Amino acid sequence: MVIKSVNLETVCGITSKLPDNKYPEIAFAGKSNVGKSSLINAIMNRKSYARISSSPGKTQTINFYNINDALYLVDLPGYGYATASVEVKAKWGKMIERYLNKSKQLKLVFLLIDIRHKPGANDIEMYDWIVSSGFRPIIIATKLDKLKRSEVKGCVDVIKKTLKLNPEDILIPFSSQTKAGREEVYALIDEMLEETAGNNE
Repeated sequence: MVIKSVNLETVCGITSKLPDNKYPEIAFAGKSNVGKSSLINAIMNRKSYARISSSPGKTQTINFYNINDALYLVDLPGYGYATASVEVKAKWGKMIERYLNKSKQLKLVFLLIDIRHKPGANDIEMYDWIVSSGFRPIIIATKLDKLKRSEVKGCVDVIKKTLKLNPEDILIPFSSQTKAGREEVYALIDEMLEETAGNNE
């Protein structure tokens, strides 16, 4: 996959109507500060197109990035933000749920989990939510560069076990620093685009 053009086309707030897009959509979900903006920038091959912040909970909207006039990368609000009020958390949850259930073009959902930590209650809830919406999320285990090589397998096994992944489910260790895992993500996107094109013929 070669990124030729990137355009932040639509930003949806809590009360916004979801766009009726004509291109396939790929959504990215993850806990606040899991490295979602860094990953999206790495995939789009842009340094700071998606805003990166050291303060979690920065993404409070659903952002639709038009890539090559061929697909959309959809950045969902980060969840599990500790200092957000219960009311705000509930609104973000409803927003994500509405998107997962209502989008007509959503083809793939990537769920980001920090590879260094066992998935928490919020991660498990989000995973189950995505599955109940009819998708098998692809797990991206972020911050791979923070581990020694010898630690990777053990950490991956903990994520698989905690989320009760099936053998056929996909987990990609990823580093936005070294770009490890990016080609695997591109390959999955290309595969989805080919399948979608085939189904439309």
